[in-house]
Amino acid sequence: MKNLIYKKRQDRLLKYLGKMQVDGILITNLTNIRYICGFTGSAASCLVTPLGNYFITDGRYIEQSKNQVVGFDIFISMDSHLVQIKNNNLISKGLKLFFEGDHMSFSLYKTMKKAFPNILWKNSSMILEDLAAVKDEHEISCLRTAVEITDKVYEETIPMLRPGYTEKQVANFMVSKYREYAEGEAYSPIVATGPNGALPHAIPTDREFKKGDFIVIDAAAKYGGYHADMTRTPVVIEATGKHHEIYSIVKEAQKRGCETAKAGVPCKVVDASTRDYIKEKGYGEYYTHGTGHGLGLEIHTSPRFSPQSEQILEKNNVMTIEPGIYIAGWGGVRIEDDVIIGKNNCEILNKTSKDLMIIN
Repeated sequence: MKNLIYKKRQDRLLKYLGKMQVDGILITNLTNIRYICGFTGSAASCLVTPLGNYFITDGRYIEQSKNQVVGFDIFISMDSHLVQIKNNNLISKGLKLFFEGDHMSFSLYKTMKKAFPNILWKNSSMILEDLAAVKDEHEISCLRTAVEITDKVYEETIPMLRPGYTEKQVANFMVSKYREYAEGEAYSPIVATGPNGALPHAIPTDREFKKGDFIVIDAAAKYGGYHADMTRTPVVIEATGKHHEIYSIVKEAQKRGCETAKAGVPCKVVDASTRDYIKEKGYGEYYTHGTGHGLGLEIHTSPRFSPQSEQILEKNNVMTIEPGIYIAGWGGVRIEDDVIIGKNNCEILNKTSKDLMIIN
């Protein structure tokens, strides 16, 4: 099963390279290396050429690469990766090869060009990220499990969302549970109460929860390397008319985003479905980020819901839909689900209720 997963991914990459009339690619981004061959270590390169697929690393990863790497011949030494490629004659003169310009330093680029002057190097421009945006069955299974654990931990956290507890205490509790039930947290949890909730990516503080506070809780699990992402915004003890107003606007905007998202729809159209409604209700200036992003081996990946996006949704993209309103000095509301894009609709993975929760 494992070998078949990576074989299919490698075949998709080769098909794309052929379509682009390119002979191969040098992969240096570790997330893309994991995607294409299964290696989870912290130092490696992959080279795909007409003569073969080559995995290059150092002596720290002898056993790990034997156990994990699928579909690539393994080369290991203490030399740099480019030196290993040159010393082992892994690149023939005159080839046209992609490199990951979005992930390569200018210094490494110059070294590569100098080491292989007879190669026509072309920037790959996020090829592997785009290939990985359409999830296979294994990836979708991992994401489903990550979301299930995310829902479970949120439910276990609810008793702490009351006066006497702090943002940091809740964030630390959630991290401990993600590490108990899964690989760990998908990202550092956001727990932001009262005015702190106006910061979309707030860092948890020692502020205690108070009556009338919204609590923006953006936290999720990672499973099998795949990241979930969920936000809910309960209120402590008492909700005023303003709480209900803001919350209902965000909830309806999020619903409209979910209803719009399906294969063939431009990402900017999904963004507009949430943004236009919030603008219509008079809060457009307080919606300060994109509507969502792809999920996978990284928490933020392709495609993305934003007014600037030129991407089109495809079946089996896994996306977040997460509109929000953030008012300085008062607080914020964000509601976020993870969804699988289908032919005619999207499947919402999260089961945690999106009704306004007033915690007594």
